[in-house]
Amino acid sequence: QVQLVESGGGLVQAGGSLTLSCAASGSTFRINAIGWFRQAPGKEREFVAAISRSGGTIRYDDSVKGRFTISRDNAKSTVTLQMNSLKPEDTAVYYCAADGGLGVRARDIDYDYWGQGTQVTVSS
Repeated sequence: QVQLVESGGGLVQAGGSLTLSCAASGSTFRINAIGWFRQAPGKEREFVAAISRSGGTIRYDDSVKGRFTISRDNAKSTVTLQMNSLKPEDTAVYYCAADGGLGVRARDIDYDYWGQGTQVTVSS
């Protein structure tokens, strides 16, 4: 099993920044890509960003390109999502997820392990 714990959420004004962290533990050898997803009230969960095990392949949703940066430290088993120029529409619960399959995928059904989520609220 793999356990994922997110941290770093909070309340920030529009234009501000937040850094989310995802700490993995357990059978981390099972993990290839790690991704971030988010779910706003009344909406479906959506892909934000993902990074391969080596860090050599990264994917972003168009809505966050140029504003969010994902990075990975395998020695510490952590993945970080740096979020800049935040907008009210970025408000959501952000989830970290781990994928044991190949490639860097954007569908939540492809991810095997999930964290409990952390709330990000951006005020206008």
